[in-house]
Amino acid sequence: MRSIFTSIALASTLLTATLPNVASAKDANITKSVVIVHGAFADASGWDKVVPLLQAKGLNVVAVQNPLSSLANDVDAATRAIDAQKGPVVLVGHSWGGVVITEAGANDKVKALVYVAAFAPSEGESVTDLTKDLPPAPWVSTLIADSGGYVTLPQQVMTKYFAPDLPVAQTRIMAATQGPILAKSFEQKVSKAAWKGKPSWYVVASQDLMIAPSLQQAMAKKIGAKTSSISASHVPFISKPKEVAAAIIAAATAVQ
Repeated sequence: MRSIFTSIALASTLLTATLPNVASAKDANITKSVVIVHGAFADASGWDKVVPLLQAKGLNVVAVQNPLSSLANDVDAATRAIDAQKGPVVLVGHSWGGVVITEAGANDKVKALVYVAAFAPSEGESVTDLTKDLPPAPWVSTLIADSGGYVTLPQQVMTKYFAPDLPVAQTRIMAATQGPILAKSFEQKVSKAAWKGKPSWYVVASQDLMIAPSLQQAMAKKIGAKTSSISASHVPFISKPKEVAAAIIAAATAVQ
C-alpha cells in the first residue's frame, strides 16, 4: 500500500514540475484572433460566409452579438470578447459597428482595425455628426420605431437599400432576424478614436445605398486606412465574402 501512495506522490510531483513547460508551449502557439462587431439592423450570423475563410487561415474568430441598446453597451460587449482572447486581436466593424470598434479598439490587445462600409468617427463625434452635412438618406424616413425607441428596417427597404445585390428571399430572412437598435445610439459620441494609434484597413462598398460611398472614402482617408473598394451593396461580407476576408487576412498578417 505504501508503494502505491509513493508512486502517486511521485507522479504528482513530476506533473507539477512539467506544468510550467506545458504552459510555455501553449503560450508560444497562441493564435491571432479576429473579433467581428456587426452593425445595426443585423446580427452576427450575417458573417457566416467570412468566418470559415478566416478560420481556414488559422485565425481564431469571434462574432459578437451586440445588444444594440446603446454605444456603451455595445462597446462593453465587444470589450468582453476582446478580453477573452489570449493573443493579438484584429477588430472588425461593419456600419454602426465601426463606431463601436473606434471606442473599443483602444484596448491594448487590439493591434489593428478593419472598417467594412463602416462609420469611423473622431473623438466627440457621433453618426449624426458624421452625416449632418449630407442629404438625408431615403431609407431613414422609413424606419419603424417601437414604444421603447428601438428602430428596424421594413422588409422592402432591406431589399431595396440594405442589400439589393442579394436574392429577395435572403433579404426577407434578414429583415425577420434583424436586431432592433435604440435610435438614440446614433447620437451618442465616442470618447476615443482607436484608429489614431493603430493601423487601420477600410473596405469601401462602392454600390452602398445606406452609407454614401463618398463618405466612406472620406472617412478612410481621414483615418489613414489601407483602403480597398468592392463593387457591392452595404453588405459586402455577404455578397463578396472572399474580398472582405482578404482585407481582414491582410490586417492579421501585418500585425504581430
